[in-house]
Amino acid sequence: MADRPASVEEETADAGRVGAADAVSDAVNPLLDPLDDRPLDPVLDRLLDRLRREDAVVVAYSGGADSALLAFAAARVLGRRALAVTAVSPSLAASERAAARDFARAHGLAHIEVCTDEADRPEYAANGADRCYHCKSALFDAVTPLAAAMGARIALGTNLDDLGDHRPGQRAAAERGAIAPLVEAGLTKADVRAVSRALGLVTADKPAAPCLASRVSYGDPVTPEVLRRIETAERALRDLGFPVCRVRAHASGTLARVEVPGTEIPRACELRERVDAAVRGAGFTFCSLDLSGFASGRLNALLPLLPS
Repeated sequence: MADRPASVEEETADAGRVGAADAVSDAVNPLLDPLDDRPLDPVLDRLLDRLRREDAVVVAYSGGADSALLAFAAARVLGRRALAVTAVSPSLAASERAAARDFARAHGLAHIEVCTDEADRPEYAANGADRCYHCKSALFDAVTPLAAAMGARIALGTNLDDLGDHRPGQRAAAERGAIAPLVEAGLTKADVRAVSRALGLVTADKPAAPCLASRVSYGDPVTPEVLRRIETAERALRDLGFPVCRVRAHASGTLARVEVPGTEIPRACELRERVDAAVRGAGFTFCSLDLSGFASGRLNALLPLLPS
């Protein structure tokens, strides 16, 4: 796509594919703070032990709590043999991209970005129940050459709690031989947050921030324009004081269904004119407030209605 962003961290996507080993050598901070000389939480110890069994890993790194902890731990165990890779596409919010970059720099992680082409894939844009499968497939297509150049396996930040959710991307991961060290070490989401907090990581209490495409109603096409509206509207809502919010797009991107935590609904009603203006200013025709309040995965309720 013409407006696809280029890779940063002084690396282009092509350079990362051709010279992954050099990218790691140049990017990693040789003065990484070691963990071996401090008392370890048993949960963290399990994760580190699991990572020590790998020759090298490429961490699919979004900057969320799970992948941040995994990338941090991998860097401490494997040093220059651990690379964090962020997939850049229209479904990644600019704020999330910046946060991932800042975390990597703060902790001396070897980090590059690669552009993924899921938005160009008709199966992904169709937004069926298997959208995440096609998204993860695009990720693996972009990252596999890097892993091959390093002799590494691809590691995902999946935790135990994720296994019970609707996540077709896990099938793509299994097909490509990706590993899930957090799962293998027995970490739940609560464990991830507790360990991250003990390590002083800023991601410990970071709210979940799934890709922007997860806000588009199943069956409605995923387009760069709809993703832009969602990102703009959510940024405006955060500016209004709603740090946890979702803008779910329905009716081909004309209707926005706003979710905020239940305790914040009265304030959202008080600010309804400003909320409405913010959302419609992002390009939506209609703005609605969901009185059930915020909950992850709400659009999964539509899955039974999709054609089999």
